[in-house]
Amino acid sequence: MKTAKSSLFLLPLLGLALLAGCNKSEEPPKPKVASESTAPASYLDKIKARDKLIVGVFTDKPPFGFVDEAGRYVGFDTDIGRRFAKDLLGDENKVEFVAVEPASRIPFLQSDKVDLILANMTVTPERKEAVEFTNPNLKVAVQALVPQSSSVKNLDDLATRTTIVTTGTTADIWLTKNHPDWKLLKFEKNSESLQALANGRGDAYAQDNLVLFSWAKQNPGYRVLDAKLGAEAPIAPAVKKGNIELRDWVNTELTKLGEEKYLLKLYDQYVRKELSDDTKPESVIVEGGKWQG
Repeated sequence: MKTAKSSLFLLPLLGLALLAGCNKSEEPPKPKVASESTAPASYLDKIKARDKLIVGVFTDKPPFGFVDEAGRYVGFDTDIGRRFAKDLLGDENKVEFVAVEPASRIPFLQSDKVDLILANMTVTPERKEAVEFTNPNLKVAVQALVPQSSSVKNLDDLATRTTIVTTGTTADIWLTKNHPDWKLLKFEKNSESLQALANGRGDAYAQDNLVLFSWAKQNPGYRVLDAKLGAEAPIAPAVKKGNIELRDWVNTELTKLGEEKYLLKLYDQYVRKELSDDTKPESVIVEGGKWQG
């Protein structure tokens, strides 16, 4: 009888013990202290883990970025992208090229569609607010292209005419800011803008002078106005705002390439034949990223 009473007394205690055990097991786990293994990888490590560098380039802006007859991405900027892939990943083919238009360059960086932009982007104060520019690799000025038979002699003549621009280019930004009363006809692609000029839809096409010199040489019947729209400016690769690691790597790479005159080699391969024989390479390329404005 005593044993039965003892058992009845122990049952509530056992239940309490089990309940306490259940409650203990349901306590939330303590947060783990961050270790080296859980620390976020650097951006360069991210590219290496992916084993591919993703670069935004033009496909319709020879000699800097275009597609050849075999469908291969080629050009001054494109070859720089291949060299970056070789030096970072050990193979120049470990690069993925993404076609961009002037207006899509910054959004593609901001949305992480590309690691790097190598698409003839002129450095401006407005763009520096949105992206990280590396040291320059080219220099450029904006000018205007007109048909040889045009009565347009200088920039002032364009005040009463229609000027074609490509959306998002330096020419578009500069004219919109400095000549808001001028009539601008805008297209998304350089090829569309040049075709519009050829079709007589506008009186002039304002763009980076390197593009215009190339077009005028390949297409007789056009001339470039002497006057410049604004001052000469640097062109540079760009990375996402805040990506200091990749920016600094590119700067170091440009310095190294400058020691072997790599940009001069690309100039001789792609650009020299597009310009007049008396053009000096140093008036176009910025070897080693050493800009002197």
